[in-house]
Amino acid sequence: MPENGTFERLSQLLGPKGFTASQDEIAPWLTDWRGRFSGSAAALLSPATTAEVSQVVRLASEYALPLVPQGGNSGMVAGATPDRSGNSLLLSLRRLNRIEEIDPRSRLVRCGAGVILQTLHEAVAEQGLRFPLTLGGKGSATVGGLISTNAGGTQVLRHGTMRSLVAGLEAVLPDGSVYTALAPLKKDNRGYDLKHLLIGAEGTLGVVTRATLQLVPALIERATAWVAVDSPTAAYELLLRASAAFSGMLEGFEILPDTALQHVLKHIPGTRSPLAGSHGWYALVELVKDRPDQDSPAGAAERFLGRMLEQGFARDAVIAANEGQVEAFWKIRDSIAEAERAEGPALQHDISVPVDAMARFIEQESPDIEARYPGTAIIAFGHLGDGNIHYHVKAPKGAVADEWYGQYAHHISGDVYDRVASYGGSLSAEHGIGQAKLAEFARLSDPARLAALRAVKAALDPKGIMNPGKLVPLASASAAA
Repeated sequence: MPENGTFERLSQLLGPKGFTASQDEIAPWLTDWRGRFSGSAAALLSPATTAEVSQVVRLASEYALPLVPQGGNSGMVAGATPDRSGNSLLLSLRRLNRIEEIDPRSRLVRCGAGVILQTLHEAVAEQGLRFPLTLGGKGSATVGGLISTNAGGTQVLRHGTMRSLVAGLEAVLPDGSVYTALAPLKKDNRGYDLKHLLIGAEGTLGVVTRATLQLVPALIERATAWVAVDSPTAAYELLLRASAAFSGMLEGFEILPDTALQHVLKHIPGTRSPLAGSHGWYALVELVKDRPDQDSPAGAAERFLGRMLEQGFARDAVIAANEGQVEAFWKIRDSIAEAERAEGPALQHDISVPVDAMARFIEQESPDIEARYPGTAIIAFGHLGDGNIHYHVKAPKGAVADEWYGQYAHHISGDVYDRVASYGGSLSAEHGIGQAKLAEFARLSDPARLAALRAVKAALDPKGIMNPGKLVPLASASAAA
C-alpha cells in the first residue's frame, strides 16, 4: 500500500479531478467487462495530459508502485483489472480525450488515448472521412485501449487490425520518459520499432497517451446482405467466390449459427430476423464503395447473390434496402456477446486458426467437445475472412455459474486451446492475453517466444511496475504449467 506521503504528492499533482482514494468512486472500475475478475486498488489516478502521465509514472517508478492502465474497461481478458492485493494504482486515461487535428488531405487524425471510438467515428465523419475499425463496444472502447490490445473488429478483412491503422504514437515509458513517434513516417529504418512493441503490449511496456491514426474516405454507398447457408464450409465457399468477385470492395464477412440469432431475438429488444424461416447458418456480407470509379455495391451484390443461389452456395438472401436495415443487420451481429451473456454462463474463447481451416474446426471439433462435456452447447461465430472464431462453450441448462466455472473451466478451455494449437492457431485472436489467458499462454507457447517476451519486459520495465500479472507469464508460471 502506498504511503500517505505518496498520496499527497499524487493529489497535489493531479488535483481533485485526477486523484481519488475513495473506494466508492474506484469500485466501478475494479471488475472486468465479463464480471469474471475483480480486484482492488489503492487509488484511481486520472491525469489530463501527457506531462501528468509522465510525472505519475516517474513517481510510481521511484517508489516501485504497480500501475494498471485502463481505458474504457471493455476488454475481454481482464487486462485492465488490478489484482486483489490493493497495492496497485489504477491509471485511467479517459481524460486524455481531445481530438487534436483531423487532416482531410493526408487522411490522418491525431488524438488522445482517452478518445472513445464512437466519438472518433463521428468527428472524422464530419470531415468526409472514416476510421475503418469498429466493434460492439465502440461506445466505451478508447483509442489507447484499442492500440494496447491491437484490436480487430469486423473490418479487418479489408483494413487490417489496429496495428495497420496506427501511423504514429506517443507513450510514457516505465521510467517516466516520453517516447514520441507521432509523425506518420512511411519509412523509418532506425532499428527496433518501439511503436510496434507498444501496440498490443497491453500496457506492460508503457502507457500510450496519443496517437496518429490512418483514415479512409467516407463511404459513398454500401450493400449489406444477410445470407442463409447450410454450414460453415458453405460459408467459406461463398467467401472465396466473393473475394474473387469484389476486389477492393469486400469489407465484411461474418458468420453465425441460427442458435446465436435466436438468442439475440430473445434478449435484445428491437431485433428481428432478416429472413423468413430458420436456417442452420448465416453469413453477413458487406460490400462498400468509397471511390467514384467503383461499381454500385447494391447492384453487384444482387447479381452475385443471384448466381450463388442458382449454384447452390446460398439457400436464401436479402439485401438491406436502406441504412436502417443495414444497422439492424449489424445490430444482430454486434449483440451476440450480450445476448449470450444473458442466456447463461459460458466459457468464451477468442481464437484464430488459418482461414481455410476455420470451417473445419467448427464442424469437426464442436460436436466432439459437446460429446465430451455432456449438456454443453457450442456457439461459434465471428470473422470468417480472417479466421477469428468467437467460440463459446455454454454451460448445461440450470448450471450454477460459479460452481460450473470452478469445476469445468480449466478442463474445457484447456481442451479448446489444445485443439487450436493442433491447427497451428492462436488462443488469442483479437482480445489479448490479460490475466484470463496467462496460464494457458505459458503452457502452450514455445520457449523462444516466452524468453523473448520476458527479456523485452525486463529491459524496458526492470522494476515490473507496468500492469504486472498481465500478458507476460513469469518463468515459474510456464514451469508450473
